[in-house]
Amino acid sequence: METVIPKTSTVLAALLKADLTTQWRNRRAVILTLIVPVIILMSWKGLVAAAGGPFVLSNSITIGLIATGLMSYSNAIARDRDKGIFQRLRVAPVAPWTIILSRLIVQMMMILAITTLVFIVGNNYDKITLTPAGYAFSYLTAIIGGAVYLSLGQMIVGRITSPETVSSTTRLVYFVFIMVGMFGELNVLGKSVHDLEHWSPYGTVKTIVAVSMEPGKWNSDTSTSLLLTIGYALVFATLGIKWFKWNTK
Repeated sequence: METVIPKTSTVLAALLKADLTTQWRNRRAVILTLIVPVIILMSWKGLVAAAGGPFVLSNSITIGLIATGLMSYSNAIARDRDKGIFQRLRVAPVAPWTIILSRLIVQMMMILAITTLVFIVGNNYDKITLTPAGYAFSYLTAIIGGAVYLSLGQMIVGRITSPETVSSTTRLVYFVFIMVGMFGELNVLGKSVHDLEHWSPYGTVKTIVAVSMEPGKWNSDTSTSLLLTIGYALVFATLGIKWFKWNTK
């Protein structure tokens, strides 16, 4: 009896459909992920005049990217691995990389949704508008920045097998990024913390997203932030792939 191996495109389409269905069934978690950056954006309305629209928009988008990579992606991977879903998929005639790629595509859709929602609220509530080039470059840098937090989430779930520990670890990292990032950016924790925040994953992502909203202000500091952002993503992704286990045993 001949075994028929489906095409990679067919397998990926089937996996993507299943992952999108799962995402829809968990829409409450999706709504929470979407609403957090919007709340930050609306609460910082008073800073628009003082710090500028790109400052407020970029911080809100960065917070949304962190929530997607750490709170959504890593916890979903840990939960499905613990349930044995990955182990069952691996015995099917599918390439292992298609399983993860499907999950990443769904999260990239979330990143685009978060960015779009922040822009809509920013325009209607805070009256922040950008040029067409600013919007286009912002989407591009949001995807690059999102890759940092998705790869960081992959690293955490690769190193830790227990879903409960993954959840508590991602919450802690999320809290640290939010607190140090937001308050360090406002320079209320001292110059040392401000400098540390500027070159941290939070700071570099926020910088490239903010400057991409005003492409004419791109400079050497922004280019350095972009290189560091890509470097963070590559390091986290490499470790995440190296450490990842398909089951909890």
